Amino acid sequence: MGWRNVIITQHAKLTYSMNMMIVQTKDGINQIPLDDINLLLVSTTQAVITSALISQLAQRQIKVIFVDDQYQPVCETVDYYPHSRSMNCLIDQFNWPQDRKDKLWTAIIAAKIQNQINVLNNYSLHNDKVAQCLDQLELDDATNREAYAAREYFMTLFDKNFVRKNSDVINAALNYGYSFLLSTVNREIEINGYLSYLGIHHCSQENQFNLASDFMEPFRPLVDYWVKDHEKITDFTPDIKYGLVELLSLKIEFNGKKILLTNALTEYVRNCLRYLNGELQNYEMKVGLTNEVPNDALNDNV
Repeated sequence: MGWRNVIITQHAKLTYSMNMMIVQTKDGINQIPLDDINLLLVSTTQAVITSALISQLAQRQIKVIFVDDQYQPVCETVDYYPHSRSMNCLIDQFNWPQDRKDKLWTAIIAAKIQNQINVLNNYSLHNDKVAQCLDQLELDDATNREAYAAREYFMTLFDKNFVRKNSDVINAALNYGYSFLLSTVNREIEINGYLSYLGIHHCSQENQFNLASDFMEPFRPLVDYWVKDHEKITDFTPDIKYGLVELLSLKIEFNGKKILLTNALTEYVRNCLRYLNGELQNYEMKVGLTNEVPNDALNDNV
């Protein structure tokens, strides 16, 4: 797996040659080894990309994300035939036991709420109401403590009048960060040979990433944590977007060890799948903040 998150921000032509991605702009030509690339964000509608390059990126399971004319992620590439997919994986997925799905979803929500508490603690904000939701959590979150916790959490983290569905800079930044988190989780699901359409809790017919939407929940507060640190922003600038992409290189504590977020997601998704398949009897998803600036990977902005 590569280590560079490459962002295309200006009029460019992207082609393939000799295991390299060739990026031609008015400033010159850049050559980037495909094996170095973790994710390609085409953050402009003024770029041209060849089918040969898209094919090579897909074969290496390198996610490509495109934006709309408002520079918001609008679609991403999904490998048509992941190398590791087999009929056995799909049969297993269709037959995951309901009790395991319920228990895993409960653990996912518990981890998410705990991480929300951790974020509030990091900023010395009160967490009583959010912590109460964690104490009241039932199997499969039957009483929807997740929603109650989220409402109290966002109003405490940002402002008592904050509404998650509003169109403002903070919500735009949150959505942008979540989209890359979702994309990374979805890629791990695909690499392991499973369908992201079939979730363990999310089941929307309009969401082709139901399972990724399930699995990503404990890591959402990491995006919130970063956005809170930049809440005084008045405009959704390119620097903010770059910072949110770079979050994938944030070093966190995961199950007792320090690890890059992107590597933690790889391990976490595989463990979730192994638990659902009955290969693991227990699971861990303890996520902690290290307060370190994400500087372990080079993000190329062209």
